[in-house]
Amino acid sequence: MGDALRNRIQQTRFESAAQEALLNLLVAADHLRACTEQLCSEFGISASQYNVLRILRGVHPAGHPRCEIARRMIERAPDVTRLIDRLEKRGLVERGRSERDGRLSISRITAAGLELLEQTGPRFELMQREFAERVPAADCRELSRICEAIYDGAGS
Repeated sequence: MGDALRNRIQQTRFESAAQEALLNLLVAADHLRACTEQLCSEFGISASQYNVLRILRGVHPAGHPRCEIARRMIERAPDVTRLIDRLEKRGLVERGRSERDGRLSISRITAAGLELLEQTGPRFELMQREFAERVPAADCRELSRICEAIYDGAGS
């Protein structure tokens, strides 16, 4: 393997190829998470809030109950209700009652939420293009296959 991980964590030997791969994956995920958080913070939201907005944009103009939003999130958030509360305070999300079950609260993205996603779009597209420049399409497909092998059916 390359020297990037060895230099990053100042470790010259690994117990196994699996350990080195796992550490590389964790460092890469942390790097991407930090880049995403930095980009989102420039727009006054967290990466988790951005994820909620994208989920709700995907079903606009309908919405989702909190449990469905939680199920679809990229990173599990312990308190989706609080995430939605913050988005609602900023006018990016609104809540209403389900027509079928009045006890069920449905969150929907607002025009302001859609506009915020429009504003962030070019920056996220740039991030994706830079990723694609560093990782060729065939490697992206292989990386996706490997990642799915790691988490699919792992019980989480």
